[in-house]
Amino acid sequence: MASHRKWRPTGTRVAGIRTPALATAALTSVALLSQTANAAPSAEPKPSLEEVEKKVNDLYHQAETATDKYNAAKEKTSKQRKQVDTLLDDVAKRTEKLNTAREELGSFAAAQYRTGAAAPDTATLLLADNPQDYFDQTQLMSRLTTRQKAAVDDYITEQAATTKKRTEAAKSLETLTSSQTALKTSKADVQHKLTEARELLSKLTAEEKARLAAIEKKKQQEAARKAAELAQQQAAAEAAKKAAAQQESSSSTTTGSSDTTTGSSSSTTTDSSYATKAAKALAFARAQIGKPYVWGATGPDSYDCSGFTQAAWKAAGVSLPRVTYDQVNAGTTVPLSDAQPGDLVFFYDDVSHVGLYIGNGMMIHAPKPGAYVREESIYYDGTSAIHSVVRPA
Repeated sequence: MASHRKWRPTGTRVAGIRTPALATAALTSVALLSQTANAAPSAEPKPSLEEVEKKVNDLYHQAETATDKYNAAKEKTSKQRKQVDTLLDDVAKRTEKLNTAREELGSFAAAQYRTGAAAPDTATLLLADNPQDYFDQTQLMSRLTTRQKAAVDDYITEQAATTKKRTEAAKSLETLTSSQTALKTSKADVQHKLTEARELLSKLTAEEKARLAAIEKKKQQEAARKAAELAQQQAAAEAAKKAAAQQESSSSTTTGSSDTTTGSSSSTTTDSSYATKAAKALAFARAQIGKPYVWGATGPDSYDCSGFTQAAWKAAGVSLPRVTYDQVNAGTTVPLSDAQPGDLVFFYDDVSHVGLYIGNGMMIHAPKPGAYVREESIYYDGTSAIHSVVRPA
């Protein structure tokens, strides 16, 4: 007898529920897809704070390097603009002089007409490129007096000189245009680096910013330690120098030698003169503390690094070049251990930053965009960052 049980499709029981074979296949596919998704590579890992800090510092460094290029281009453009203005002014004066001379030559032609010569075309004369040709063609040259002929010669000479000046002015104007283009490029480069650095910092959370500040504080503490070590070394060196000078002075007195005493006196006078100028530069520098760093600025309300050191030494009566890679050659290079207040401390292989040494391993400088003129250890970016020390006067 046949069974009357209702047919049920075969399937797999999942969590106590019998599922059709089709559903089972679907679940299997979902499971496989899930496994595949989990096995897929994750998004690019977020950079560490140390990496962010290095990237930001690198961008600021690049911006400062670009700022020096901008400053150099700006200074070059300013000089070229003055040259162009001088040339154009000269051309204008020469042209005015030529116009007056043309009118005088026209009066010569009119005078000859009154004495019976053919009627001159004065308008043609005033527009002629070569007045002598005009006089020859109208048969007036032979009728001119010696003084009048000399006036024609002078006109021709002046006309040639004016043409030469016009050509020179045109070339200078072309060079100026090229320099202005380079200036805009340098400016855009600085702005791009600064924007990129700000964007990186803006993405940090409050917690990350706090951790970044802690990293910076640790760096400052290490810089202060190194500055203290340098201060001790310099103090010891200064004490040894004084002791040697006293011994030399005593020896000179005993032997009655005047040459050594004179040499020592000359050295003392030189050191005293530098110290006097350095004191003026440092007094100016301290008065600027708290003013903002602004790229390309030379004061009085804001500065970039080289604009700051230039202004400080200008207050002491010493003229420094505008940019760091010129300032580094504007004096005598001395060992770091012999650094004196007022010396310029340069940083990085490309000499893109400078500060004013104040003693004890410290300096005053305009650090970077977003910061203010301040006192800071010369080791603020590590020992390796220090390029050289230069005494500018």
